[in-house]
Amino acid sequence: MAFENPSREQIKQILTDTKVIAVVGLSDNPDRISYMVSQAMQDKGYRIIPVNPNAEQILGEKSYASLEDIPDSIDIVNVFRRSEHIVPIAEEAVKIKAKVLWLQQGIYNEAAAQIAEDHGIEVIMDRCIKVEDSILLPKKQ
Repeated sequence: MAFENPSREQIKQILTDTKVIAVVGLSDNPDRISYMVSQAMQDKGYRIIPVNPNAEQILGEKSYASLEDIPDSIDIVNVFRRSEHIVPIAEEAVKIKAKVLWLQQGIYNEAAAQIAEDHGIEVIMDRCIKVEDSILLPKKQ
């Protein structure tokens, strides 16, 4: 059976319930899409936690080398990495008990989705979190 993203209503509920988003592959370069999307989400009221081993701080938040290094609980693991690098990230998302594994637009990995889903993690693939949030929650509640 082929992977299917949750319904629009389910995605809206996920975003409504979300407070903390760990962003794997968040660049400290303001010209990169990961930075722009994360900054927009931060401006909307979400707490963004960068996961980038090559940066100390991004968007005013401490950056962590891996998901497992983050001491806080994570609602969404939002991923800006190529599709072939997603399985280990899904495995880490399972270890930290994230609620959602969100793969940005253009990123798709069914094996990673299966790992996450087998452990009760909701999966969204090939969708931009900023676009979905803008459409479904024009004003964060």
